[in-house]
Amino acid sequence: MEELPVPHNIKISNITCDSFKISWEMDSKSKDRITHYFIDLNKKENKNSNKFKHKDVPTKLVAKAVPLPMTVRGHWFLSPRTEYTVAVQTASKQVDGDYVVSEWSEIIEFCTADYSKVHLTQLLEKAEVIAGRMLKFSVFYRNQHKEYFDYIREHHGNAMQPSVKDNSGSHGSPISGKLEGIFFSCSTEFNTGKPPQDSPYGRYRFEITAEKLFNPNTNLYFGDFYCMYTAYHYVILVIAPVGSPGDEFCKQRLPQLNSKDNKFLTCREEDGMLVYHHAQDVILEVIYTDPVDLSLGTVAEITGHQLMSLSTANAKKDPSCKTCNISVGR
Repeated sequence: MEELPVPHNIKISNITCDSFKISWEMDSKSKDRITHYFIDLNKKENKNSNKFKHKDVPTKLVAKAVPLPMTVRGHWFLSPRTEYTVAVQTASKQVDGDYVVSEWSEIIEFCTADYSKVHLTQLLEKAEVIAGRMLKFSVFYRNQHKEYFDYIREHHGNAMQPSVKDNSGSHGSPISGKLEGIFFSCSTEFNTGKPPQDSPYGRYRFEITAEKLFNPNTNLYFGDFYCMYTAYHYVILVIAPVGSPGDEFCKQRLPQLNSKDNKFLTCREEDGMLVYHHAQDVILEVIYTDPVDLSLGTVAEITGHQLMSLSTANAKKDPSCKTCNISVGR
């Protein structure tokens, strides 16, 4: 009996955060005997794992031979933004139920995509459920060490510069490692209506009136929703001046929010004044995508403690939390 054709020139296309299409070429010889494909998919770090315990007992996906390209979705719990290796065999199922298989193809590497707007909208809807009532606020603030502000004055002409967002939050977030911005907070203490005196990020605080960052000339986007094995949750929002590079980046990748009417952060005109509210039951992390000059606000030392345990720098999202995870990966 002639050997089955070995797949070659494998092509991966239409990659999303939880699916992809795969196709390959085969010699036409014995092609009509193929009944199944065996597909071996591994996270890249596990690429040396055994393909099969025994040659005829698959430990990976067995798929009926369908016209190529074949869509792979739901067969594995694919994670977004993750490197995988894939290899393919052709197989012929015998009368006794055993398989005759070809040699393995070459191993191909690819990386799954970030969350799409559809997936982020699912996260957004989950975040809306727990956002809670809205509290009034008037300033955005950013805590850092004294050395940070000294450096900004000496080396950046007094203007805080956007930097690339770290990898905290959802693994599939399209802003991690890509969007440039400056982190601000706006949370207030329930009893005072003012920013808390404690901070995980440093004892010096830059405060700026809300109107200077968030106004009718800016757009507001939803960026992420996550927790760090804690009871409280974080929502990342992005404020981008209309038409700026940050605005163009977000417009393509993130759900846009109505600045006047959403569950997280609002800017409304009342009696000729702009009035601001933030959600009470989530911790908002606000990214502003343009430089901000220190002369637009004030820098002062806080009187509270530096609570390092609350820092979210490169924090990993809890993959088991039912509140802030969606079913397409972590």
